[in-house]
Amino acid sequence: MGDNNRIYAVAAFAAGVILTLGFKGFYPDIERRFLWRRGSNARAAARSTTDRQVQLEDHTLQARGDNGPHIPEGIEACIGNTPLFKIKSLSEATGCEILAKAEFLNGAGGSPKDRVALSMIQLAEEEGLLTPHAGDVVYEGTVGSTGISLATLCRARGYLAHICMPNDQATEKSDLLLKLGAEVERLRPAPIVDQNQFVNKARARAEEHTADSSRPGRGFFADQFENGANWRAHFTGTGPEIYRQTGGRVDAFVAGAGTGGTISGVALYLKPRLPDMKVVLADPQGSGLFNRVKYGVMFDPKEREGTRRRHQVDTIVEGIGINRVTQNFEAGRDLVDDAVRVNDEQAKAMARWLVEKDGIFVGSSSSVNCVAAVRTALELGPGHRVVTILCDSGARHLSKFWAKAGSIGGKANTKLEDVLNVGPTEDTI
Repeated sequence: MGDNNRIYAVAAFAAGVILTLGFKGFYPDIERRFLWRRGSNARAAARSTTDRQVQLEDHTLQARGDNGPHIPEGIEACIGNTPLFKIKSLSEATGCEILAKAEFLNGAGGSPKDRVALSMIQLAEEEGLLTPHAGDVVYEGTVGSTGISLATLCRARGYLAHICMPNDQATEKSDLLLKLGAEVERLRPAPIVDQNQFVNKARARAEEHTADSSRPGRGFFADQFENGANWRAHFTGTGPEIYRQTGGRVDAFVAGAGTGGTISGVALYLKPRLPDMKVVLADPQGSGLFNRVKYGVMFDPKEREGTRRRHQVDTIVEGIGINRVTQNFEAGRDLVDDAVRVNDEQAKAMARWLVEKDGIFVGSSSSVNCVAAVRTALELGPGHRVVTILCDSGARHLSKFWAKAGSIGGKANTKLEDVLNVGPTEDTI
């Protein structure tokens, strides 16, 4: 091969290599364009079915360097801000809006006593009466709900709980307390003048603990009946929440009273802002608070010698009703406008109604509140708004209140007058 031919061959080979390399770099782009066009129709079809499911995300918090929404810390942060909802069946039957504050959804002990227990513990810590993880024990006399809240929060904050309660309360409560690690002392029901009455016993146990140098820590008597941290928990929490959730429109607030903290705290917050609002006490049979509000006298017909069957309050209702004056109730008593007496039969009938009509399963005190809310609504007339409290789940009342209330079955034909007119009249209870 001549020199010229050899040069031409080398040049052709080099050109081939360059051309091949050029196509190698350019081909993937051609391939991508081809595949994109081939898939465009499929993507268009997919978009037509998913466009409505696309959700835009706001990344402005991350762009500012924030960590996103605040995460509550500990079970204590799950207390408060409970929902307020309309009880449909009672609202339709009365022509009023009957709204329920779902306090059974508080995240620690599942009742409004979560607010109270946390408030009492925090105040004691501020005053140096409790020190976390130092062996301190919180003592309390309670029929159940406050004890459950205290037992839960004591564990969360580094304390133990010792609960004294009457032995005629639903066994579910003492069983739950034991599972929460509380020490439980069940006592015979007795009047407040008896040193073995459950509140007095809790006070004595706290004093014994503090005086015993061989025991670690101190004893703290929570004293829910007289401790002002009780009503203040509702003044700073429940009351403002109701005001906000209703947009400041409430015609009546209805609640029962055991310690009296809920009705006093809410009344003290709402009344100055809503002076025309009525505050109504819901009181079970056997309690003296009805007459305290209506007539200024702490007396009940069941108090007459030979007529009382039980040592405290002659009712199957637990958690509300009392026959002595407490500082928490007296804190707001002047703001309570009226009282409604509810007998046991009405409470049981209302509990069944709420399940039958609305699927709401609550305990005895909530049922009393709802009967009183209905009576208040009927007195006010259609178009008004009545707010009440749903305290705790019916699951805590299976062995006592619900055992007497009975099963619902398949019925759905109860009338409201059947609920209101059952049982003895007000004058006989």
